[in-house]
Amino acid sequence: MPFEFEECEIHSVFLIKPKVFFDKRGFFLETYKKSSFLEAGIKEDFNQDNFSFSKRGVLRGLHLQRKPKSQSKLVRCVRGEILDVIVDVRANSNTFGKWLSFLLNDVNQHILYVPDGFLHGFVVLSENAIVHYKASCEYCVSCEDGVVWNDKTLDINWRIKDPIVSDKDKLLKKFIDFEAYQ
Repeated sequence: MPFEFEECEIHSVFLIKPKVFFDKRGFFLETYKKSSFLEAGIKEDFNQDNFSFSKRGVLRGLHLQRKPKSQSKLVRCVRGEILDVIVDVRANSNTFGKWLSFLLNDVNQHILYVPDGFLHGFVVLSENAIVHYKASCEYCVSCEDGVVWNDKTLDINWRIKDPIVSDKDKLLKKFIDFEAYQ
């Protein structure tokens, strides 16, 4: 199998480790193969691809898209290194409010599967980073929601001081005011 699916401590989240084939020319890897993902229990159809370029210290998040356009994501750092963070906000989840972080970079080539019902964000730790992610649903402005990155209740260790955050993300609500994902 070209992937190792490692289920994380929060149920339904996977860190996916693709098999990388190196030779004198460079390397090759598969980043998505529907049959392998189905076999691992990831059943979504991915309908939109997103690509971002960010400089060191840029923090994007914490975002979520609500129903009827909720999104699961496959996140990968193509160049550089990011700290990718997810927060479980599923109503009635025994890990509600728990966050996990993952180092994704162009060396480990790991892919993070983020199911719907999770806040998602990342911060760039390298000089710059290119991040590619697949989303199970197309972007819908009326369905977007989120929590401010420096929320005191969540107390996420972003491993960086004074990140560069968009004006829009600075206005996201506090976790205490965030309605659980249904």
